[in-house]
Amino acid sequence: MVCIVTGCAGFIGSSLVDRLIAQGCRVAGIDNFSTGQHQFLEGALKNPLFRLIEGDLLDLPFLTQAFFGGDMVFHFSANADVRLGTEHPRRDLEQNTLATYNVLEAMRANNIKQIVFSSTGSVYGEAAVIPTPEDAPFPVQTSLYGASKVACEGLIAAYCEGFDLQSWIFRFVSILGERYTHGHVFDFYKQLKTDPAKLRVLGNGKQRKSYLYIQDCLDGIQLAVEKANDKVNIFNLGVDGYCEVNDSINWISQTLEVQPSLEYTGGDRGWIGDNPFIFLDTQKIRSLGWVPKASISEGVVKTVEFLKSNEWVLEAR
Repeated sequence: MVCIVTGCAGFIGSSLVDRLIAQGCRVAGIDNFSTGQHQFLEGALKNPLFRLIEGDLLDLPFLTQAFFGGDMVFHFSANADVRLGTEHPRRDLEQNTLATYNVLEAMRANNIKQIVFSSTGSVYGEAAVIPTPEDAPFPVQTSLYGASKVACEGLIAAYCEGFDLQSWIFRFVSILGERYTHGHVFDFYKQLKTDPAKLRVLGNGKQRKSYLYIQDCLDGIQLAVEKANDKVNIFNLGVDGYCEVNDSINWISQTLEVQPSLEYTGGDRGWIGDNPFIFLDTQKIRSLGWVPKASISEGVVKTVEFLKSNEWVLEAR
């Protein structure tokens, strides 16, 4: 079986590549390295089961050729920086929605019938139902990132209906762990590396968030693909709980053995479109037998330890 992984040099994509290779799959990885890292593919590049294809998903002729011979697509390429959406409104449209359209067209041209897609809990906006299940009514969108992912999900579902595809769509909370290169742990670590005595915190630190360790995320994806057989399969992925940003700051500070003074910017959110409370209902994926092994605090500590051992990523982004 040949699995195509878009965004193969990214945090989640490269981790997935290693998982698929370990399972004996042949993998064609596609990345333009705008944010992906060659170092994350060092192991894969030594394995004859892996083939790297450098190129941009916005180039449909390139993508159609790159998908030749593939059996299944794991579409994990995206612009994942939610905070800068209002500064670069076209970026989410192009790198998320239009890129997904091109992926679907390249699949159609090559008669590839299955796609696994990395969506986000941000599609729920500021949900009225907490914890939020997959069938919760969609509210008004609060971020361009979330809106672009809603559009991606809609395209995928429509292609499944119109062209007899099958999809697995995963709405993630924020993912933590090895190869993590953006998000609050990254930002706080970088600040504390520069000045361990002071930390600037967006918002009031009381935002409630849920996180998930990368290997638990991949376990959930693998299990759902094996066991769920609807035309369109949608799953939330997250731990059964949440923490405040202040809790995460404490875990990071303890791991680094620092005691910074905290400077809050104020308000109940960190940026335009930030959801001050994210907590997803994961009963659907748990009913298949999935249980995450790492707690949020363990995921934060594992991430800090990775950053301590790989400080090159601080300048690579």
